[in-house]
Amino acid sequence: MRGMLALATTTLLLLVSGTASAHAAPALTPAHAGPAHADPDWSLVPDHPTDPRPTAKPTKAAGPLPWQPALPGPARVVRERRLDPRTLDVLISSRAVGRMLPVRLLLPRGWSRSAKRTWPVLYLLHGGADDYTSWTRMTDVTKLTAALDAIVVMPEAGRAGNYSDWHNGGRGGAPAWETFHTDEVRRLLELGYRAGTRRAVAGLSMGAYGAVKYAARHPGMFRFAGAYSGILATRLPGIPALIMNAQASEKQDPTALWGDPRRDKRVWAANDPMALAGNLRGVRLYLSSGTNSFNGPLDKPGSPWHPAHLGEPVSAYTGKALSERLKRLGIPHTLHLYGNGTHTWPYWIREFKTSYPMIRAALGA
Repeated sequence: MRGMLALATTTLLLLVSGTASAHAAPALTPAHAGPAHADPDWSLVPDHPTDPRPTAKPTKAAGPLPWQPALPGPARVVRERRLDPRTLDVLISSRAVGRMLPVRLLLPRGWSRSAKRTWPVLYLLHGGADDYTSWTRMTDVTKLTAALDAIVVMPEAGRAGNYSDWHNGGRGGAPAWETFHTDEVRRLLELGYRAGTRRAVAGLSMGAYGAVKYAARHPGMFRFAGAYSGILATRLPGIPALIMNAQASEKQDPTALWGDPRRDKRVWAANDPMALAGNLRGVRLYLSSGTNSFNGPLDKPGSPWHPAHLGEPVSAYTGKALSERLKRLGIPHTLHLYGNGTHTWPYWIREFKTSYPMIRAALGA
């Protein structure tokens, strides 16, 4: 295991130095938040889906853009763009992160701001070195959820926000991603978009960590948590060093995220899903990962091997540990370790679809 972790550390160094695919990032990556890539359409007014003009072109639109500094005062929605009948992007001025941050919504059939009812909510969290568009860009989630009587929420989380309120040497402050997601986004959707209190959360890689951590840190907030190839125990032997080395490779203070692993044990424990496992009682849990870095049945024949695939044995190592802890606590859960399989979207899509009946049941949708 020590040798595997050394390899994985090297993998993270390769990834964060820019040699790896943005869509094959490990479960936790370092560095301060930033967009995976520009989303220039925010500077344009998109064609309305019912516009009869076949040559209609978007026009320039004035207004705030993602990643600009936040406005003074509390979090609020400052802009919207409708991409199609179901897809609505909202831009939030976040005091927690200090930036304008986008959130993508897939709205259910019959949704209306003035409806007298609310809808359950499914949060889908993106992985490292990616952004809020990843689920709709890389999967058929729009089609899969067409009949789901729930709002699907895909929030921005930074390339390496790690779904955490950063320690910053004990000063706290921005970026506070957990506060953005579990407080600011949640409240704004409940106030203005008819979001209800029946919730589920799922994510891949970095987002897998976020999904289980959020469910554990906020008991009662989520009825389901799905984790596809994520680090689920952050204090196991080798894991803190792996995270810290990756942070240092980005020329960031390696203690900025959660502090020093020894001196700030309480902060690390407060962000460790395994330490918080007792809070997962009553949450339907689906945890999955490959167990090695080898190509599997969903990889194209002859696909080149990539160091990012070492994220799978790391996630399996931590997933097994969390599973054993859950067993000792008598907390039911599903652990699917599927052997060969790379740290790529085909496996995350398969695992999401496998867990989808559990999500529907948890939402009552």
